[in-house]
Order: sequence, then C-alpha cells, then structure tokens
Amino acid sequence: MAEQLEFFPVPSPCRGICQSDDRGYCRGCMRSRDERFNWMKFSDAQKRDVLRLCHQRFLRLRRAGKKDLPDEPDQPSLF
Repeated sequence: MAEQLEFFPVPSPCRGICQSDDRGYCRGCMRSRDERFNWMKFSDAQKRDVLRLCHQRFLRLRRAGKKDLPDEPDQPSLF
C-alpha cells in the first residue's frame, strides 16, 4: 500500500520524564526502548502505529488503577 503524503511531521511523544517502568516502557511517553531509540528512523505510518500502541498502554495502566501514570514533567517553565 502506498504511504499517504503528510503535510506535517509526526511529533515525538516524549514528555521529558525518561524513566523506565518495571516492564521497560518509558513512564512519560509509554514507548519501549526500541521505539524510543528508533523514532527518527521510523516512517510516519510507523510513528502513528507507535503512538496508537502508547495510547493503548496508557489506557491499560489507567484501567488497572496504576499510580505510576505519566504526569506533567517536573521541568521548570521557561515563561
């Protein structure tokens, strides 16, 4: 299947938290190690698929009532 032309790049879901949970997923963006390291090599379709997986992981954690859900990053504001 031909890849659809995109006008805007797919942004990285990184939230600046960058800590792994016990399953190896980032606590901030819910990506696996391979997904984080290879983000720039992925096509836009692959990036959208990773974002879909991250959203599913987040929903699964929320349904399970986990307390280590991603919060806002603890970085100081620039403004």
